[in-house]
Amino acid sequence: MKAIVFTQYGPPEVLKIVEVDKPVPKENEVLIKVHAAVVSSADCTFRRGEPYFARLYFGILKPRTTILGTEFAGQIEAVGKDVKNFTIGDKVIGAPGAAFGAHAEYIAIAEDGALALMPSNLSYAEAAGVCEGGNTALPFLRDEAKITSGQKILINGASGSVGSSAVQLAKHFGAEVTGVCSTPNLDFVKSLGADHVIDYTSVDFTRGSYSYDFVFDTVGKSSYCKCKNILKQSGVYLATVFTFTHLTWMLWTSIIGSKKVIFAATGLRPAYKQAKDMTFLKELAESGVIKPTISKTYKPHEIAEAHRLIETGHKRSNVVLSFDE
Repeated sequence: MKAIVFTQYGPPEVLKIVEVDKPVPKENEVLIKVHAAVVSSADCTFRRGEPYFARLYFGILKPRTTILGTEFAGQIEAVGKDVKNFTIGDKVIGAPGAAFGAHAEYIAIAEDGALALMPSNLSYAEAAGVCEGGNTALPFLRDEAKITSGQKILINGASGSVGSSAVQLAKHFGAEVTGVCSTPNLDFVKSLGADHVIDYTSVDFTRGSYSYDFVFDTVGKSSYCKCKNILKQSGVYLATVFTFTHLTWMLWTSIIGSKKVIFAATGLRPAYKQAKDMTFLKELAESGVIKPTISKTYKPHEIAEAHRLIETGHKRSNVVLSFDE
């Protein structure tokens, strides 16, 4: 089978399409023909090997895991003899998580892994997008923030993959949503259901007079220090990007003051929790509550272009890799 492989850290050009062995599913695994997979900022981080702490997991001098890709949509082609919950022909969405491996024509994953049936009303590309943004935004909003009807949330990076999902989910939970994005994306964020939008190119949202129950930084471009003045007295700053500064503030605010900083490694949650969340997102998608959006779809030979787009820091919603001819 064809797979996109990198054997050294570096720029997008280190990614190559090569022939590798097709996986053989174990007794408790399903073999999935991948039709679409998300290309994410995590893929870019590990491809670069920067920041360097990423290499503590992937390998210090060169990557041990050579196929990237963390969310996908596809169809089951074969099942192990012990598999009971899925059958050949099922269309599924999945997330191998820290194992990566979705940027290939086939992937094998345990049936009790992060795997769920695909929303029946979405294309493969759209279904892959459900995993990317939704699998991060949902646990932050529902489990960490415990957001409820009537609360106010500001979402920084509202036009990105996580941000666009967060806007839709926060509205589903009944919150009043303010989305922060650049000028070209204002109408897009409004179309997702945001009650208010702020153009960060002309307005410094951290200096506003409005206060929020939550500030959700989905892109790692702000900080608790900058945002604490727009948080309510018991407000919470939600950070998707881990930094040692965030760690310091998490520890400090856990001891002193009523405002808090929360970081959650959502991709490292147990697989059964991710599978349950994907089923929940599937149901929301089928009922029309959320709709993933795709900014651009690339073919495997265009993977370097996809990485370059993401590294501009200005992509809208999801970037998807399609293995369909």
